[in-house]
Amino acid sequence: MAPITNGRVLFAAIPSGYPVLGQDLVYDTTQTIDLESVPLGGGVLIKTLDLSVDPYMRQRMRPAEVPSYLPAFPLGEPIVSAGIAVVLRSEHAGFKAGDHVEGVLPHQQYTIIAEPEKVPLIPLHVVDNPHGLKWSAFLGVLGIPGHTAYFAWKAYSQAKKGQTVFVTTGAGALVIQLAKLDGCKVIGSAGSDEKVQFMKDIGADVAFNYKTEDTREVLQREGPVDIYWDNVGGDTFDAVLENAARNARIIACGMISAYNEPRGVPIYKMHLVFAKCITIVGFLVSDHYSAESLAAFVKDVHAGVASGALKHQEELFDGLERAGEGLLAVLRGTNKGKAVIHVADE
Repeated sequence: MAPITNGRVLFAAIPSGYPVLGQDLVYDTTQTIDLESVPLGGGVLIKTLDLSVDPYMRQRMRPAEVPSYLPAFPLGEPIVSAGIAVVLRSEHAGFKAGDHVEGVLPHQQYTIIAEPEKVPLIPLHVVDNPHGLKWSAFLGVLGIPGHTAYFAWKAYSQAKKGQTVFVTTGAGALVIQLAKLDGCKVIGSAGSDEKVQFMKDIGADVAFNYKTEDTREVLQREGPVDIYWDNVGGDTFDAVLENAARNARIIACGMISAYNEPRGVPIYKMHLVFAKCITIVGFLVSDHYSAESLAAFVKDVHAGVASGALKHQEELFDGLERAGEGLLAVLRGTNKGKAVIHVADE
């Protein structure tokens, strides 16, 4: 078989704000691969089907010497994220041709993985799909975003029936639905009327567009807030501190308002943490993986998604060359659901 193009999305330069497509992120078609004869070195050759796009990826677009909880993307190399692929060839006992696999994958069409068990963050593993769900769902509600919502809610919310929960970027959906299952009143905010309607459709008691309604006014009217799921930080965090109940819990999942600001975004009302005896907990989803936690997730969430009891939304960006476009949509909040890059059909 003649070599074919192996498209890649390269981290070409360190952005100073939002990444610039064609400058900081470059779609490259200079690499080729012979799928039949390329050496595998005891590993597997995979074809990428779908790739996740998530806010944390912006944090990795930094100088290598700047420390953080994840290493920086290497300049000149493909960016990486969680992905779903199909095995084309295998020399590894744990995989066979036709297996569907998940792991942290480079943003390229075809990849040779010599040591699948040593893939950082999410080692390559076969994905079972007994309900016949879309593979892209395993990057959203059934993947890291779903794990993040489920594990942290179960571990930290201490939810009691009748308490008030505020969820930012609420169209992420699963936290809202978990809170409703626990009998809570849920306030959700998002940046478009379409996302607001989706939050209402999945059970949010109060849903508002933070671009057209004042967050403080909503929380003053509908609070006080007992549990805050934070994905934003900045002034929204301050608004919650002002309108938090005594002994409120804040689950810090992300702070997207600060990701494109070199010095971050300040929070001014931290003195209210001790004045109201507020507990703030940050977490990394990777710390919560275990056979038991995954079994509980499969039991509760997979079955719920398959039956339609748990709703989710996604937005597919068709083609690897649109990966940068998908990331910008996530960072600007213009995506209409979980952002996924659809690289190829099987």
